[in-house]
Amino acid sequence: MIDKSSAPKLLAIAGAFAFAGLAQADDPVTPPIPGVAAGGVVIDLVKDGFNGTEGPIGLADGSLLFTETNANRIVRIAPDNTVSTFLENSNGANGLALNANGELVAVQVVNTRVGVIHPQGQEKTIAENFEGQAFQRPNDLVLARNGGIYFTDSGTRPTKENPNPPVSKPGLFYITPAGSLTRLANDIERPNGVQLSPDEKVLYVANTQGEHILAYDIAADGSIQNKRNFAKLEGWKNTENGWSSGADGLAVDAEGRLYAASNAGIEVFSSKGEALGVIPVPKKPQNLAFAGKDKKTLYVVGRGAAYRIPLLAAGYGGRAK
Repeated sequence: MIDKSSAPKLLAIAGAFAFAGLAQADDPVTPPIPGVAAGGVVIDLVKDGFNGTEGPIGLADGSLLFTETNANRIVRIAPDNTVSTFLENSNGANGLALNANGELVAVQVVNTRVGVIHPQGQEKTIAENFEGQAFQRPNDLVLARNGGIYFTDSGTRPTKENPNPPVSKPGLFYITPAGSLTRLANDIERPNGVQLSPDEKVLYVANTQGEHILAYDIAADGSIQNKRNFAKLEGWKNTENGWSSGADGLAVDAEGRLYAASNAGIEVFSSKGEALGVIPVPKKPQNLAFAGKDKKTLYVVGRGAAYRIPLLAAGYGGRAK
């Protein structure tokens, strides 16, 4: 029989084990993925109830930023899981990146554009239209080492609030280091997450309405060629809105593996597109990024929730994401 006086101590010990990543009965846990995830590691809920969850990036101090797009703010998660507001009035920032000057660059959906949103007082627009036509819904971006910016515009789609939106004009775009804007592709049904391989020779694009992650070879001038199906998504299924993979945010680790948010969870692929495993999360993931001092913590955001997952793999150290 357990002495009632010892119950608080036992509960405290149990709580400490849970915080340390040891699973309790109902905790979601990682499957074993060689080199990526140890089996049975707790998928830790940081916080739920955010109003839109997108655009996570890791900072040098080990913290993470992500966009609470519908609330028009950017949120910071400190290494100790403390949550605070980093920036209000973000112009609906969606995807985020850090440039070489330490400026926070975002694709923005209120007044649609790509530009610097922080430090405050130093905001600037980099691009706000293509051939005189305003962007429809800038979605995600990634910065190359040379300062070039790849970003997606996912176009429009019917919703309950707006069942007849303008004709969708999705696209994949590139802004050169000199500031010139070009459209690289307009044949992707719904381009979403975009990411570079660590050596920046390959560009990956998530097509939410497609069965595969797409890949392109990158030329010296930043243009792309050799479009191909890189990896088949387990998340491909028939939803209430038709067939969709739910493919969204993308991240890469130091070994060149690709991580994709989809209907199935976090799908992990080798640098050759081989399926390595799926990390399920309680709510459908929208985006993800490595953070922490050693970049061995994968943060996942989606449907108003933020999670963190300790991994064996480390995120690529050459970019914030």
